[in-house]
Amino acid sequence: MTHLLRAADPDAPVAEHDHEHDHEHEHSSPLARLWHEAGELLGVGHSHDSADQVDSALEADASGRRALLISLAGLALTAALQGIVVAFSGSVALLGDTLHNVADALTAVPLLIAFRLARRPATSRHTYGYGRAEDLAGLFVIAMIALSSVLAGYEAIDRLIHPQRVHHLWAVAVAAVIGFAGNELVARYRIVVGRRIGSAALVADGLHARTDGFTSLAVLLGAAGVGLGWRQADPIIGLLITVAILGVLRSAVGQVGARLMDAVDPGLVEQAIAAIASVEGVHSVDELRVRWIGHTLRAEAAITVDADLSLRAAHDIAHHAEAHLLADVRRLTAANVHASPAGAH
Repeated sequence: MTHLLRAADPDAPVAEHDHEHDHEHEHSSPLARLWHEAGELLGVGHSHDSADQVDSALEADASGRRALLISLAGLALTAALQGIVVAFSGSVALLGDTLHNVADALTAVPLLIAFRLARRPATSRHTYGYGRAEDLAGLFVIAMIALSSVLAGYEAIDRLIHPQRVHHLWAVAVAAVIGFAGNELVARYRIVVGRRIGSAALVADGLHARTDGFTSLAVLLGAAGVGLGWRQADPIIGLLITVAILGVLRSAVGQVGARLMDAVDPGLVEQAIAAIASVEGVHSVDELRVRWIGHTLRAEAAITVDADLSLRAAHDIAHHAEAHLLADVRRLTAANVHASPAGAH
């Protein structure tokens, strides 16, 4: 005897988990969510880890789009201020940093498109929906990080071979500080929101912003070295920062690559198995598969129940197992439970 269940209504109340839903609604208003995100960004104001908060899929989409739009505006302002300094200083290093910031701001565009696509309903052709568009956008972000490392390395080597005089070092230094601060704030914001909603692409985009912050720091340290009379300080530090960017690239590849390979945290699998096993009537959990679809999870489980149960009783057990999964596993929005009688294997 087998039974296949579609996902139950995620909004259906589950009495034993009311305290989790209460915690979720503590941050339900826009002002409260903004305050909560600011607290997470600064590392203050909340006693729980961000992984403890339960977000609905729609709220996650809204948070992701909000993070992208805010960071896009922040990086555009940063690049504009740096561009003004480039115009009268003649700093090639600062010009490269400004271009990096423009490129980083533009990576928000494919991610915004991906978040928009993810809201489309499933079709007969794309039966799991369009959530994977987010992971494809993550590949674009990785490409941009790689391009940033190549440009940073090229500019550093070119400046070693062809040294150039930089004017108004104080203005270059101020612009570099603005670039570093703007990128780091954007990076932290994207990474915090990305991890909270489960978006590997948004986390990778935050890491990309951090690479441009490193480039800004190189410009600052190079300007200081030039001011002290060491003309090769800027390109040498630029080469060191290129190595640091490659390290960030490796981290981003790990984030997005794992998502594309359907990798999940083993602890999450254990949590899901425990949720199913806690249901009365479940003899064993024979198989469990969990995968990401964008920044939401989908689970498929095979359980064993008593062979003497009626079809309705087996259905109820499978339904309860699904309800426990949806209530206990964060960002899980759909689950299929397959029930088999004991001794059928």
